[in-house]
Amino acid sequence: MIAFWTLAPIMVVAALGILVVRKAVHAALLLAVVMISLAILYADLDAPFLFAVQIIVYTGAILMLFLFVLMLVGVDASDSVVETIRGQRVLATVGGLLLGLILVVGLSQLTLGTATGLDSANEGGNIPALANIVFSRYVFAFEATSALLITAAVGAMVLAHRERLTPKPGQADLAAKRVRDFGDKGAHLGPLPAPGVYARHNAVDTPALLPDGTAAESSVSRVLAARGTVRSAPALADDIEDLKRQLGVDTEGRPGTTGKSGAAASTTEDVEQPPSTKGTGA
Repeated sequence: MIAFWTLAPIMVVAALGILVVRKAVHAALLLAVVMISLAILYADLDAPFLFAVQIIVYTGAILMLFLFVLMLVGVDASDSVVETIRGQRVLATVGGLLLGLILVVGLSQLTLGTATGLDSANEGGNIPALANIVFSRYVFAFEATSALLITAAVGAMVLAHRERLTPKPGQADLAAKRVRDFGDKGAHLGPLPAPGVYARHNAVDTPALLPDGTAAESSVSRVLAARGTVRSAPALADDIEDLKRQLGVDTEGRPGTTGKSGAAASTTEDVEQPPSTKGTGA
């Protein structure tokens, strides 16, 4: 009872959150909360097989696969709200109400036998008892579900498969195309620097700076650009100036006379003096 009344409100809130969140990644994370809570309830009900399957197969494999796919290809995707079929929302509403009515009528007429208890149901072991039920009374439903899953997997691979119409370009072909684009469109001839190169920060959300000081937009992942989390180099200028003032360095990068340390208090003449005139010190 403690486990149920603790996890049941969490599952209900997470399930409702799946319907109201705007991002698919957040919906997948909330679904993981529901699945993990359900697995804990299975473990509390002395069903170790269902607990392991819920964690390893559904939460650990299938749901995480969905989550990674959404994070890689579906972050900056947006669905069109334009109706392609006139009246589809009305038909969907009517169909949902009819389905709910059928479920209510079916559940109201359902009759259950006398509860035997977990000790009697798991007599001889939970896994053998579950296998006896699945492969005897519910074998048709089990095989039909497995056939549907296999058909869905094959259909997804067929729909996602694309025949290659042109040969795969090699390194020489890519180099020749880069030179042609440089001559026709004025594109950058060499590869762009990685994120953070020549910038004031080495994070992946900081664009690289070209020799003229402008930001190379293509050096930052399009996923970060779609999220709006790309940092600009001018936005860090104030931080750099504050750091220079704390270190006692002037705007030209030379040590000033207002620093707190002895190195920062050295004069400009000492900095510009040739090493040969300073003695034999390091």
